[in-house]
Amino acid sequence: MRWLTERVSVPRRPGRRRLRDGALAALVPVAACSVALGGLTTWVGAGRAGSPARIDVVHGLVLLPSAGVPETAAFFDITNDGGSADTLTRVTARGVAGEVTLSEHRMRKGNSAYRSETGSVTVAAGDTLVMSPHGTDLTVPVPSAPWQVGDTVTFTLEFRRSGPVKARAVVVRPGGLSFE
Repeated sequence: MRWLTERVSVPRRPGRRRLRDGALAALVPVAACSVALGGLTTWVGAGRAGSPARIDVVHGLVLLPSAGVPETAAFFDITNDGGSADTLTRVTARGVAGEVTLSEHRMRKGNSAYRSETGSVTVAAGDTLVMSPHGTDLTVPVPSAPWQVGDTVTFTLEFRRSGPVKARAVVVRPGGLSFE
């Protein structure tokens, strides 16, 4: 039995420095978790945790098409008062034969601009997307029956989470608007 105790090392008691280092190593993740838990508690207490997107579409405008031009533009203000983001994926318009497309205004070097089709647009939680000719807008085919200033056009904006939202847009003359 003596030979067994000679070969087995007896663990030494940890020193003060080793205990302090171990305590500090454990303190860092505990502090990080406490800060995260405090932030989540505040978020839940404010009623924002897990709340769905709440989409509101207002201030719809359609530009009166120019003679001989096959398409025009439409603009809306889209507000998301919910606690999670939502994505606009498709738009249709009553009385319009072609496809309404989401577009982005892009700039090239030398101050030339072009329109690029985009598949979707995200509206962040608690944010508003203001469509304009300088950013996101809708490209709308001109209907066979001509629009007049003051006419209203019904659009259906389809969101990934919120589903379809109907909105009306008023036909206006292009020169009478300011998007600045």
